[in-house]
This record gives sequence, structure tokens and C-alpha cells, in this order.
Amino acid sequence: MNSTDTIDSTTARVDAVIAATLGLAPERITDDLGYQLVREWDSLGHVTLMVALERELGLTIEDEQLLALRSVAAIRQFARGGADPATGVAAPADPATPATPATPATTVHRGLEGITFDHTAITRIDGTAGTLEYRGYDIHDLAEQASFEQVAYLLVHGELPDAGELALFEKELRHHRELPTEVLALARSLAHAHPVDALRTCVSALGAFGEARSGSVDESYEEARDRGIALIARIPMLVAAHHAYRSGREVVRPAEDAGYARAFLTVLLGEEPSPAAVRFINKGLIVHADHSSNASAFTARIAIGCRAGMTAALTAAISAFAGSVHGGAAERVVGLIDQVGEPGNAERYVAELQGRNEPVMGFGHRVYRTEDPRVRQLRATVVELSREREDSRGLAILDAVAAAMVPYSRHGVAPNVDLYAGLAYRLLGLPDDLAVAMFVVGRTAGWVAQALEQQSNNVLIRPLLEYVGPRGRVLPEESR
Repeated sequence: MNSTDTIDSTTARVDAVIAATLGLAPERITDDLGYQLVREWDSLGHVTLMVALERELGLTIEDEQLLALRSVAAIRQFARGGADPATGVAAPADPATPATPATPATTVHRGLEGITFDHTAITRIDGTAGTLEYRGYDIHDLAEQASFEQVAYLLVHGELPDAGELALFEKELRHHRELPTEVLALARSLAHAHPVDALRTCVSALGAFGEARSGSVDESYEEARDRGIALIARIPMLVAAHHAYRSGREVVRPAEDAGYARAFLTVLLGEEPSPAAVRFINKGLIVHADHSSNASAFTARIAIGCRAGMTAALTAAISAFAGSVHGGAAERVVGLIDQVGEPGNAERYVAELQGRNEPVMGFGHRVYRTEDPRVRQLRATVVELSREREDSRGLAILDAVAAAMVPYSRHGVAPNVDLYAGLAYRLLGLPDDLAVAMFVVGRTAGWVAQALEQQSNNVLIRPLLEYVGPRGRVLPEESR
């Protein structure tokens, strides 16, 4: 038998061990397959696999090697007596002598920037080209031609619904609009609170009442999906109910046949909304619905990775989203209109902020190097609302600031999704502090989709920290 036959034979033996130990079909054993990329190869499965390999190869795998042998490619190379350049694992010719992996230098990725932690089939972003797609559909096509209910179904179920599926989904959302009386009482008691703080608290409370309840037993995928859909229906009603209570009025009931955007606005405003307002909210919900692995979606995935349940995952996501450098930025952008005052002040305003090395709110994004594709859709609705309300001052100010920022836009600091959204809420007669909660209403569908995708092939998300503090310290005598 020549060396090639020996290598092929060794690879076949190793592949058979991997397939049998993890319970995978032989065709799934490829170089690309790795630890925690599939449900079967979890931490327990990994240890079991190492034990099986020790038995098959007749050697002892040390702890360092266990940590390095995290892919089929590394294991195959190890078994053949070579070294995997990615891991530094080298297997000796004498199997009685354990291999010693190279000690890699630790690379710290602050903020996990540039780290791809998993695969997704939900949202694609091309930050250079300014492209945003939900499950392959361009955001502009969806915003201009679809209803939010269609987009929510697309995100949660993976495909656009046909007429029958859409009718059933709309019925399901209408069914879940009703809020538990205990949660409504809680919303009333929080009338003094900031809308997003009240929302976070009330969503958490939903975990103790009704169909959104999280039990002590791990949720199945179907249970998580159903609770997610209930939350998509209930979160706008929570935002609207809290706003009604703090405005000194009772919660009105929307028409039974009202669609998602119209029902939300009816309860929020306490009256039947205009068609232009409904079109804006529908479009706004769609463009806000998902944005891949942003901080709040990652937070939801971490909670699901811990098997905390859908309600807990969305509560955690809202908590992260409220931060001033994430969704909380939407509220701060509205103040820009007041600070500039008039379109003619825009250039001086931008120059003063840039001179102090301070950001201009509503510009720049962690992902996009060009204009955020969502801006076009939101500005178009602001134009329509400004015309309907006969109030174009705010739009003129924002457009003037955008023009003053053109030199910076060429270097990636271009308008982002927050720039025009807050003005639209003002034109609807809503207070500025509702901006973040309004954003959450749309983003809920994306969080549910992200959490479900995480649960479908779940893994505990547990990154590391490199310790740089003191070591070996002795407890002082007086402290003993």
C-alpha cells in the first residue's frame, strides 16, 4: 500500500468515527464541518468525539489538543500525522507520543468587530454598495410594494405568504392584540416612565401572563415561534397603551378588520389615522424590521443560546436597543432640528460640531460606507407627511444638514436610518421620546426571526476575555 492509500485509509477511518459518534450522515463529514456549526457537535458531543478518536487512533488527546481539534479538517490532518496550519496541531509518527499544538498568540477583537460568529439566511447587507435585503428581497421593493404583515411573515417563516397564508397570519396577529389586564394595569402604573423603559418592563411582564408565558421547560421551536408572533402583535399595543395612559386618556379599540399599521396608529393617536400616516408607519416598520447582527439581535441570540425563551430574548433585546449608541440614537436625532433652527444655519452647525470632533446625529453607520438604503424610503414618506401637514420646515433643515455633510459622506459618514424617522413622528403629532419605542415595534419581527434562527441550530454563545490584571496576589493579614 503506498502513502496515498494510507492517507486515504486513515481519513476514511476518522470520518467513520466522526459520523458514528455525532450521528451524522457520511456525506456531511467535510473539511468545512466544525465544532458547534451543527447541533450534533456541541460541547458534550465534542468530548465524546475526542474519546472515540483516542480509541481509534490509539493515543491520548491532551486538553490543549482537544481545544484545537475543532474541525474535520484539523482532525484529519492530526490523524495523518501532519500539522494543520490553522491550529498548529501536529500529530507524531509514534502514536504513543502525544502531539503538541503550537501556542497561538491571542488576538483581541474589541467589540467583536469583524468577527463572523454564525451563518444566517435572514438579512444580507452590503455596506459598500448600500444594499439591504430580507431573505433575498430588496428593501426598496418590500417597502414600496409589501405590507408589514407580509414582511413579518417572510422574516419569521422564511418565504412570502400566499393569499391564504397571509389571511391566516393577519388573523393570528389580530387575535393576539388583546393584552392581559394585569399588563395593562402595569402600563398604567408606569405612565410617568420613558416609553422604552415602560415597554421593556411590560414585555418582561408578558412572560408571566397568557400565551407569551415562558415556562420552566425549554421552549420548543414551535412554541418559541408562536410566542414570537404573539409578541409581534402585542408590542405595538403596549407602546400605544402606555402613550394613551400618559396622555390622560383610555385605550381605544381599533376596528376589528384594521391592519397592523392602522390598528397601531388608532390606539396610539386615539383616533382614526390618515391614509398617509398609515402608509408611513407601514413603510417605517418594514425598513426597521431587521438589520442582521446588530447589538440587540446579538443580545436576543445570546438569550436564546442560554435557552431563556422568546419573551426573555426580546426583553433583553429591548434593553440593549435602548442604549444611546444603538436604537436610542433615534431620539437624539430629532433634537438636531431644534439645534440647527433654520436651513441657513446648517453649514455653520456642521462646521462647529466637526471642529469639536463631535458627531452629527443621523449620520454614519457601523456597517454602511455609503447612504443607508433605508433613508430613501423614510425621506419619501416625510415629504408626503410634510405636504399633508403643510409644514416643510423640518424637512428643509434636515436636507440642508445632509447637503452640508456631503464632504464627509464621501468618506463613509452618510445619512443613516435615524435622520428622517424622528421628524415623521413629529409630523404625526407624537412626542420625541417615542422614537425608540416606535423603532422597536418594527424591529420585533427581526428579533423573533433572529432568535428562531439561533434556536434552530442552537449553541451557547460564550466568548472569552483575555485577563491582563495582577496574578498571584496574597490576601493581606488584616483581611484574613
